[in-house]
Amino acid sequence: MPEIPDHHGWRWPALMLRKLEAPILALVLGAVPPIAGFLAGWWGSLVWLSSETWIARSALAGLGAGLLVDAVFLKQWVRRRYALSWAAWLGIFLFYSVGMFGFFMGVPVFNVALALPAGLVVGGKLALLARDADRDRRVVRRACLCTTAVLAVVCAASATIALLSRSTATELQHMLHLGFVVTPAHIVSLIVIGGAALLVLQWVLTNRIARWTLRGWRISPTSG
Repeated sequence: MPEIPDHHGWRWPALMLRKLEAPILALVLGAVPPIAGFLAGWWGSLVWLSSETWIARSALAGLGAGLLVDAVFLKQWVRRRYALSWAAWLGIFLFYSVGMFGFFMGVPVFNVALALPAGLVVGGKLALLARDADRDRRVVRRACLCTTAVLAVVCAASATIALLSRSTATELQHMLHLGFVVTPAHIVSLIVIGGAALLVLQWVLTNRIARWTLRGWRISPTSG
């Protein structure tokens, strides 16, 4: 990977990401057990509990169990975050991709934010290896391809839901306060143009954040 010039336009975001890298990844790792516990308690209890009170209690118990796991293991996970395999980080990325898709009711725009932790992980893992420009380029390119491919699947799912729902046109018209009737052609155009823009943005952000993070580690290897 070509060296990023040392002028302030590049150095500032590199150092900022280097300083924020550990807290952000601690949040990413730490949120997994409580969220997973809460969802497991909620959906798992639906099978054998009929009372809403007990379903809520089961969900809170799962949340508490996840927080307990964090209390015991989170510091160790953060300290050894780059010992986690690429497969493990991919699993975490998929976990958040599905979670954000569900939380925002099928709107894929917010999934682009996952480029931040993805880029931080890629840059940090590369920084711990010996310098190899060709390898760095290949790894960053694969990471961009991976995050963009996952977002493409999310966009496809979102598009399918939008096209199958009869209320999509009305919801768009009210949400955007449009003064005209939204037609299927408008919806398809929005899906194609908006989806393409999101995919390009995901690629660019993953690439930039990975490169800046790698640069930040090499400028300040002991920060944070």
